[in-house]
Amino acid sequence: MKMLALVLPALLGAPLFAIIAAAALIGFQGAGIDLSAIAIEIFRIAEMPVLTAIPLFTFAGYLLSESQASQRLVRLVLAAFGWFPGGTPLVALVVCSLFTAFTGASGVTIVALGGLILAALRGAGYPERFGLGLVTSAGSLGLLLPPSIPLILYGIIAQQLGEGRGVSIDELFLAGLLPCLLMLAVLMGCGYLATRRAPVPTQRFSWLELGRALWAARWELPIPFVVLGGIYSGWFAVSEAAAVTALYVLLVELLVLREIGVRRLLELSREAMVLVGGVLIILAVSLATTNYLIDAQVPAQLLAFLQEHVSSRIAFLMMLNLFLLVLGALLDIFSALVIVVPLILPVAVGYGVDPVHLGIIFLANMQIGYFTPPIGMNLFIASFRFERPLLQLSRATLPFLAALLIALLVITYWPGLSLALLDR
Repeated sequence: MKMLALVLPALLGAPLFAIIAAAALIGFQGAGIDLSAIAIEIFRIAEMPVLTAIPLFTFAGYLLSESQASQRLVRLVLAAFGWFPGGTPLVALVVCSLFTAFTGASGVTIVALGGLILAALRGAGYPERFGLGLVTSAGSLGLLLPPSIPLILYGIIAQQLGEGRGVSIDELFLAGLLPCLLMLAVLMGCGYLATRRAPVPTQRFSWLELGRALWAARWELPIPFVVLGGIYSGWFAVSEAAAVTALYVLLVELLVLREIGVRRLLELSREAMVLVGGVLIILAVSLATTNYLIDAQVPAQLLAFLQEHVSSRIAFLMMLNLFLLVLGALLDIFSALVIVVPLILPVAVGYGVDPVHLGIIFLANMQIGYFTPPIGMNLFIASFRFERPLLQLSRATLPFLAALLIALLVITYWPGLSLALLDR
């Protein structure tokens, strides 16, 4: 009966946070725990300083997506790398990953940059099928790069659970760099193979064009250095870096470049904060539910069940990858993080998986799940954006899916790739 009380509203379209909150209320009431525990949990996360990084980075991402920053970035990377064979696919991969890192949403990347990048690939002589597959696949890259909101969100959830050796946002930012470069490299390999099989013309390198592109992008270029340099030099905490980034982008787009008017700024602020509000509400009620699950020893029971049937750490990680790939195709990344991480993190630690490494595995799977046929979210977004059948896009992404699955295996079974830059 209790399960029906949760499933029925979900099927009727009730908001996710309401379903999760109801689950917490039912669980606490059944255990005889005062229901004020949920309100206390919401207040507790509101006191976390790092939580302010989420709305600030989200706001900055919305401003960048609305401005002409993407066109300037494409021009710069094309001028720097478009002259050698396979250079245009590299441009697509770099621009998509950077854009997704700042917006925190892969679908936005396909909508905002898809037409521009697909036109560049066609102009370089690549077949349409290759271009569609590359853009759809690359649209989810960047979730492992700072200042990715999913990285920050995973860190917050992991800190609340306190499992294993602990997790910091700074460590997650560093841990995602090499795995993301590996995924970029395997997709770049696909681009190079396509160039070899069907030679395509490349543009000539021009110092003049590179200089012009650098000058045009002069206001966007400092942003990565503000985020990464400020954090790892010790000048800024993550929340302070987010505040500086948001203020810098706001001043540049509103006062210097004037690409966003005051009226549109107000609309963007509302859109960004609606997204942030939804994420934070889901996070708050999910952590309350997590406390109940821990009190009820659900993760411990799940670990005991798995250890009885799965003795190998390798087999556990393989099962985890399969589960997360399906999850990534079915759920948006924010819902997947707040619902699933509290369950799998204690289990993974029980199998000897480092919490930071688990975060990278989780987000790498989410990146691939976004365009996994036949139900990956990016397939539907790309189908709408490019007006192409879903089956055509699914076929176009298969070579890139295979390449990224190989990279995923390396990321999963070689923890050193994620932990190499950390002192752990």
